[in-house]
Amino acid sequence: MTPSNELEAADLAHVWHPFTLMAEYLEERPLLVERAEGFLLYDGDGRAYIDGFSSLWCNVHGHRVPELDDALRRQIDLVSHSTLLGIGNRPAAELAARLAAVAPEGLTKVFYSDSGATAVEVALKMSYQYWRQCDEPRPRKTKFLSLGGAYHGDTLGDVSIGDIGRFHSLFAPLLFPVIRAPSPHCYRCPLDLERSNCAMACAGELERLVEQHADELAAVVIEPLVQGAAGMITAPEGYLRRVREVTRECGVHLIADEVAVGFARTGTLFACDSEGVVPDFLCLAKGLTGGYLPLAATLTTPAIFEAFLGRADEGKTFFHGHTYTGNPLGCAVAIASLDKLLRDVLPVLAARIERLRSELEPLRACEIVGDIRQRGTMVGIELVRNRATRERFAANERAGYRVCRMARERGLMIRPLGDTVVLMPAPGMDDATLSKMCGIVRDVVGEYATATSAARLSAEAGSLS
Repeated sequence: MTPSNELEAADLAHVWHPFTLMAEYLEERPLLVERAEGFLLYDGDGRAYIDGFSSLWCNVHGHRVPELDDALRRQIDLVSHSTLLGIGNRPAAELAARLAAVAPEGLTKVFYSDSGATAVEVALKMSYQYWRQCDEPRPRKTKFLSLGGAYHGDTLGDVSIGDIGRFHSLFAPLLFPVIRAPSPHCYRCPLDLERSNCAMACAGELERLVEQHADELAAVVIEPLVQGAAGMITAPEGYLRRVREVTRECGVHLIADEVAVGFARTGTLFACDSEGVVPDFLCLAKGLTGGYLPLAATLTTPAIFEAFLGRADEGKTFFHGHTYTGNPLGCAVAIASLDKLLRDVLPVLAARIERLRSELEPLRACEIVGDIRQRGTMVGIELVRNRATRERFAANERAGYRVCRMARERGLMIRPLGDTVVLMPAPGMDDATLSKMCGIVRDVVGEYATATSAARLSAEAGSLS
C-alpha cells in the first residue's frame, strides 16, 4: 500500500511487529498511536479508540495518569538509571519492601528483571539451582511440569514449558522436555468430561503426575486462575489450592506466573490471594508499573534465598541479571501505581467486574458464541460455527480476527486469541467507557453472526440449485 505520511512509510519500511502477520500488515495502512488520554488511544488522524486490551494487558489506571506522571518526573530529576549489580537505588529498595508487604505471606525476597518472560525464566533457573545447593541437595530434581496450552513467555526456557503449537513447535529441537498436565479447560475438556460430574479430574491427573515424578520435579509452573494466551481458560474454584497442596506434600516448588493475572486482573490484588495460596515463586510484570515502563519481579522466600548464600569459591551465586534490572524510573512509577491501585481501584473493583459480566451477558444468546469465560476483568468470548456441537470456525475464516477488525472500525482496540475475542479492560476503567466497550462488542459479534448465517444460507441454496 501507499503510506500517507513519512511516519507510516518508516513503519512499513523498518518496523518488524511482534505476533503480526507481516505479509498482510504491509498491504494495509498502519495504525500508529500518536497519543493517549484516560482509556483512549488516538491515531495520527485524531481518531479515538477505546483501549480494550489494556495496551497488551499491562495498563491498569489508564494513560497520562497524574500520579504516575508526577512520580516519573520526580525520579527523572534524581537519576534515570543506575545498575543494581552490587549497588542499589532508593526506588528499587522501596518497591521491594512494598511488594513484600502486599504479596502472599513469606515472599519477601525480590529479584528484578525486565519482562514477564524474564521473570519466569528467573524462577525456573532459581528453582533448578536451589535443588543443587540447598542443605540437602536433590540433584535429580531437574524437570518441570506445566499445563497444556501454557504460555509463559518467549525465552527458550519459557518456550520449553509452553504448549502453544503455532508459537512453539518450530523450536522443539532447542527445548528441554517437560511433564505436561491437562489444562483445566471446562468448555473443551482435554479429558472429554463434563464439569457437572468430573470431580475436577484435571486436578486429579496433575496430582498423580506430581506424585509419580516428585523425585525428579523441580517445580510446577502455572498461571493461577486464568491461562491467558491459551484463550482465557478459567480454572474451576479450588483447582489452584489443590495444586499448591500436592506440590507442598511432594516437596516440589510452585511457580505462580502472575504476569497477566496479577495487580487486580482477577478480582484480588494477586490471583493467588483468592484461594489463600502462597507459591514458592511469584512472577510479576505487565501491570507492575501500571503499563508505563518495562519492569518485572520474581518474588521468593528467605529459605530459597539462603541457599544461594556462600563464599565465592562455593559457586552458590545466582549469576543472572539484566542491564536495566531495578531501573529507578520503573520502580518509582510502580510504587505510585501500587498506591493508586490499593486506594482507588480495589475498593470498587467488585462492582466493576459485575458490570462487565452483566454487560456481556446478552451475548450468551448469540448463535456463534460458544462460551464466555470471565475472571475479574479478564474475558474470553469463544466464537464457534455450531454452538450445539462446539464446532470451530475454519482457520481460514479467521472469525476472531474479523470481529476485532470490525471493532476497530467502531473505535475499540482489541486483539483475538484464535477465535476467542479477548477483552482486558484496565481495572481502573470507568463505568461509561466499560459500557461503551461492551456495547461495541455486542454489536460486532451480532453483525458477524448475521453475516455468517447469511453466507451459510446462500451456500446451501447454491448447492441445491
